[in-house]
Amino acid sequence: MALVMHKEKQNNNQMDSSKYVRYTPEQVEALERVYSECPKPSSLRRQQLIRECPILSNIEPKQIKVWFQNRRCREKQRKESSRLTTVNRKLSAMNKLLMEENDRLQKQVSHLVYENGFMKNKLHSASGTTTDTSCESVVMNGQHQQQHNPTPQHPQRDANNPAGLLAIAEETLAEFLSKATGTAVDWVQMIGMKPGPDSIGIVAVSRNTSGVAARACGLVSLEPTKVAEILKDRPSWFRDCRCLDVLSIIPAGNGGTIELLYMQIYAPTTLAAARDFWTLRYTTTLEDGSLVVCERSLTSSTGGPTGTPSPSFVRAEMLPSGFLIRPCEGGGSIIHIVDHVDLDAWSVPEVLRSLYESSKIIAQKMTVAALRHIRQIAQEATGEIQYAGGRQPAVLRTFSQRLCRGFNDAVNGFADDGWSLLGSDGAEDVTIAINSSPNKFLGSQYNTSIFPSFGGGVLCAKASMLLQSVPPALLVRFLREHRSEWADYGVDAYSAACLKASPYAVPCARPGGFPSSQVILPLAPTVENEEFLEVVRLEGHAYSPEDVALARDMFLLQMCSGVDENAVGSCAQLVFAPIDESFADDAPLLPSGFHVIPLDAKTDGPATNRTLDLASTLEVGASSARRVNEGDANSYNLRSVLTIAFQFTFENHTRDSVAAMARQYVRGVVSSVQRVAMAIAPSRLSSQIGPKALPGSPEAQTLARWIFQSYRIHTGAEIFRLESPSGDAVLKQLWNHPDAIMCCSVKTNASPVFTFANQAGLDMLETTLVALQDIMLDKILDEAGRKVLCSEFSKIMLQGFAFLPAGMCASSMGRPVSYEQAVAWKVVNDEDSNHCLALMFTNWSFV
Repeated sequence: MALVMHKEKQNNNQMDSSKYVRYTPEQVEALERVYSECPKPSSLRRQQLIRECPILSNIEPKQIKVWFQNRRCREKQRKESSRLTTVNRKLSAMNKLLMEENDRLQKQVSHLVYENGFMKNKLHSASGTTTDTSCESVVMNGQHQQQHNPTPQHPQRDANNPAGLLAIAEETLAEFLSKATGTAVDWVQMIGMKPGPDSIGIVAVSRNTSGVAARACGLVSLEPTKVAEILKDRPSWFRDCRCLDVLSIIPAGNGGTIELLYMQIYAPTTLAAARDFWTLRYTTTLEDGSLVVCERSLTSSTGGPTGTPSPSFVRAEMLPSGFLIRPCEGGGSIIHIVDHVDLDAWSVPEVLRSLYESSKIIAQKMTVAALRHIRQIAQEATGEIQYAGGRQPAVLRTFSQRLCRGFNDAVNGFADDGWSLLGSDGAEDVTIAINSSPNKFLGSQYNTSIFPSFGGGVLCAKASMLLQSVPPALLVRFLREHRSEWADYGVDAYSAACLKASPYAVPCARPGGFPSSQVILPLAPTVENEEFLEVVRLEGHAYSPEDVALARDMFLLQMCSGVDENAVGSCAQLVFAPIDESFADDAPLLPSGFHVIPLDAKTDGPATNRTLDLASTLEVGASSARRVNEGDANSYNLRSVLTIAFQFTFENHTRDSVAAMARQYVRGVVSSVQRVAMAIAPSRLSSQIGPKALPGSPEAQTLARWIFQSYRIHTGAEIFRLESPSGDAVLKQLWNHPDAIMCCSVKTNASPVFTFANQAGLDMLETTLVALQDIMLDKILDEAGRKVLCSEFSKIMLQGFAFLPAGMCASSMGRPVSYEQAVAWKVVNDEDSNHCLALMFTNWSFV
């Protein structure tokens, strides 16, 4: 009887615990407080909660567990609902944007159809006559184009008359809107710029238009006034902008403002002069609530006041450009950006003229840069981006701006900054400029007390060269990943010495010093990873007593951009500056580095033979590539301009020795870059930029056959089923195998070095076939992996293979890589002699 009553009581308790409990507001408040601290409390924590909170004493622990489960589910649903609402709002805005773009394109098609009919009538009427009217048709065609794109002529307006400036502003507004939303310019969409809720936007460049122009439209989650405030601060996002001075602000009668601006932009290379602009900027609000910021140059043809020219700059012209910012329903903005400039391309050497005639470069440096900057700030404001090191996003952006600005200042060497040229040593390949102005060190930590006592300054060695058939992204990525191929540790140590208490205690650098290795620590990638800031730790290895003073770890702050090979017409840059271990927010920076700008591809023979200064040795590689592909009219031939600049500090009594060292060092860097460029040029392997090219040498085919046969002999299985008995079938299948397969040398008293890797292996190691031999196996495996491989090495030598457990390794860039399993086997040649050790990592991925 007692047993039956006990069971009934237990059943009643179970029924009570499974009942729905209606919580009082006080109980919900207590549970919410705990949830805010710990959304998933343990069983002990829930029991402790019941003991500490009397109002929860009548609730079972299981019921509290269910409450927390439901609360987490509601929170998840709320976040998902918010995310879907945001995506739906983006899609609706993008749909509206695409419909407007479609209407604009239909208008453009109608306009082209009309022009086509007009030209057909002209040709038909010309063919009906017996006289030669070819010249007349050309003249008539030119007259038609002039009628279609008339150049407005305005009388000189009074600079002191606001009504005259307002008339110019209204004309600028009308012309800008016709470009942003109409058919005033023949726009062609850039390749790879696909619209979508998370894309950068729709980007187009001009065709058959005076000057160069680019247009972009996209979505951001900021209000129009905030967007306009950011975009008007052009030096914050336009890296080539040296200064922007607002000379006058005039209120307009319609509530807008008119500003007279003077802007200077840096020259992209040492071989051309910088540009400046004298413009009128008009900010106003349209009837539909849209905010417009439009701008144009003031010239004799447009009317209005014209600024006095600067002796170091070439006056360029900004045709009607600006920003159209429209509010979105539910928040955010739709932005239309138009940049239209005439950079006076005829004032530069012919080989560089395409730099100033390329709409793609304007699109990347100005139009897309503005849109990306807005998106970056918008995502930082919402907390979607997390940066390493605990630094504020604005501080990290400032570091990138300071690096770019310091490098551009060194390349341009403006006299008003204190730069002056130093005499050459007879060769004009490297330019040396010095700056002894105290303003150069204002606000820095360069131990300024030295300069008044002994005198000193900054020395810059710079050079520009023309490269053939090397994509800028590929070259800069190689220079970043394989610093030891071109840099000298002794020179880096001398550059870093300026941050010490006694800047010149380190002896003068000796190019050709001892080896070093680098570790890259990511700091701040941008939203689309088109630019990233990082800290590089240089580890020196001294082999002699005199090198011990230099062999210490050093740190560089490095900014890299434009390393995406799929981006068409993109410039690439690698800029770095020595920093100390503290790395304060106001740390002094003395940037050096590389800047590569693509030139438009040329197919004509004579133009491709041109080289600048130190690039003459590249002519051999380019000519050989042309001989291989001379029968192909579409052979790949990409040219780019590389600008190199290195800065060093000096004392007056060491100026000449530092100048000689810098000149010798830059020449060595140029020689190394030429050698690297010839080695990695895609024209040697493939006519297209894309996946890594398959090595087709007989040695590679033989090695692939040995790898395949050795795996089958030792394990009794096959890596893959052979699809074809042809000679290169094994190599092709091995190269395209999804698992990372690589070979390393097996030598006594020497660290194993990689000698071969398939495409997946190169992707995992983040390297190229050329640089593969610089990577050692013990630098890739972690400590656990090295221990396992050492313990299994004797088994591999005796049995022929061994399976290694799942683990972690690292790429050549230091990125962690996980893999589910690895297989190591001994590769033997046709004489059954040991050739190398092969490794296969299955199901690998970056962590």
